[in-house]
Amino acid sequence: MNELEENLMLPNGVVLHNRIAKSAMSENLSNRYHEPTPVLINLYKKWAQGGAGLLITGNIMITSDAIGEPRNVVVQDRKNMKILTQWANSVKGTETHLWAQINHPGRQAMKEINKKLKAPSAVPLKMSGRKNVSSKIPEALTESEILTVIDAFANTSLILKEAGFSGVQIHGAHGYLISQFLSPKTNIRKDKWGGSLANRTRFVVEVYRKIRAYVGDKFPIGIKLNSSDFQKGGFSEEESMEVVKILSNEGIDLIEVSGGTYESPMMMGKQKTSTKEREAYFMKYIEKVRKITDTPLMLTGGFRTALVMQDAVGSNKLDVIGVARPFAVFPNMANDILKGKRNEFQTRIKRTGVKAIDGMMNIIWYEEQLKRIGNGNKTNPELNGWLVFFKYLWLIVDKKIIEVFKK
Repeated sequence: MNELEENLMLPNGVVLHNRIAKSAMSENLSNRYHEPTPVLINLYKKWAQGGAGLLITGNIMITSDAIGEPRNVVVQDRKNMKILTQWANSVKGTETHLWAQINHPGRQAMKEINKKLKAPSAVPLKMSGRKNVSSKIPEALTESEILTVIDAFANTSLILKEAGFSGVQIHGAHGYLISQFLSPKTNIRKDKWGGSLANRTRFVVEVYRKIRAYVGDKFPIGIKLNSSDFQKGGFSEEESMEVVKILSNEGIDLIEVSGGTYESPMMMGKQKTSTKEREAYFMKYIEKVRKITDTPLMLTGGFRTALVMQDAVGSNKLDVIGVARPFAVFPNMANDILKGKRNEFQTRIKRTGVKAIDGMMNIIWYEEQLKRIGNGNKTNPELNGWLVFFKYLWLIVDKKIIEVFKK
């Protein structure tokens, strides 16, 4: 039997029916009011039919006061329960689980669509390109605001459970708010939320505990965690392993390993040659983590061939294979792997040749493929980069026009 076909029982007793997961990707498929759309729901119906054991949604924002991207879904109340239920039901009739990834961007949000940026500390983002907020220093969260954000994570989780999602994943990686709390580079607080690793971990632990209190013991809660920020003075591999121990002891159900931030985007494939040759970006790290925890581990980043995926699970280095961008081009890839129809799933972006624009293509080119799937069209590996860029630009312009009319 192919190891990828095996069931996996999570600590709370929930069973995933195979070891292939569609990891979270930025979809940008809400409407202008940050509500799920039929295109988004159709996308997940297609993926559910594609045979993965687990689908994890792209960023769902826990508050409309902090939105990462122009068309992120926001879930902060029950006004959209009907459409949320339709989204949750997109996997109906399959054995696929659908988990909602919940997130707060902190300082890593577009200044064009956020009146204020809030973060653990007033440390600005230093980068150029799609998420350029380097000119805008975030405001440090107050103690009261921190507690409000913790409550918001739990509130959103409960709403999503009521809608019918089969689990949630806390986004604790890639430089978003939880990642910012964990890093000594972005968390320079002097109170109980900063300083020592125990203090910097306090936020994510309290988020997990509050969610668990709201949703109960039988509802899966996972986390996406950086192996490292890959930045001098940032969240280190040694610290990450300590956080793994802490969250494992708390009872979390699945730990997905990734790495990097938008200042140092290792999750986008910015790896050394030796790492690329290994295919899975963070394999050495997860091999170390396997020795310190019994919590199921999911690894995302770089998997492109079925044989490497099968070896990773078969050798007990990890439990779940996380794949993101290939699912945007090969929506049926899980079935293809499990039925032996295809071994390799390489994707190659068609770039514009303009460095500042092509830096965005790692996300927006794939988002455009997702729209094609959601609209019932075939994916297009030859999709023109300029066309993708101008469509994305219009999303931002459209958002500004709406805000003007609101005023």
